[in-house]
Amino acid sequence: MTQPGTTMPAMTKAMQDCVEACMSCHNICEETMSSCMQMGGQAQMQIMRALMDCFEMTRMCADMMMRRSPMSPEMCAMCAKACDMCAEACMSMPDDKQMMRCAEACRRCAEMCRAMAGARM
Repeated sequence: MTQPGTTMPAMTKAMQDCVEACMSCHNICEETMSSCMQMGGQAQMQIMRALMDCFEMTRMCADMMMRRSPMSPEMCAMCAKACDMCAEACMSMPDDKQMMRCAEACRRCAEMCRAMAGARM
């Protein structure tokens, strides 16, 4: 942790890439949630819950990494789990292009968050 009055260490390239992956995933999950709501009865509640968990977790994870929170590694691990669950839920609708786009973003984010969970921030 930095002392008051000292500058915060610069974000590593890996951290920057992970923040970008989190924000991209967050945006795609929100778009997919909107798509699910337009589908009405076709969208399963399990998918919508996974999308909500994922878009909340990815946003929080990105925020924590940007402010260099000492809890970032644990948050990244939780975020990876939420992304994995969301990707799996989206895969239950393989004919839906938006769901497949979301699953891909979730997988990428989960992979990057797992790497950050093991890294020192």
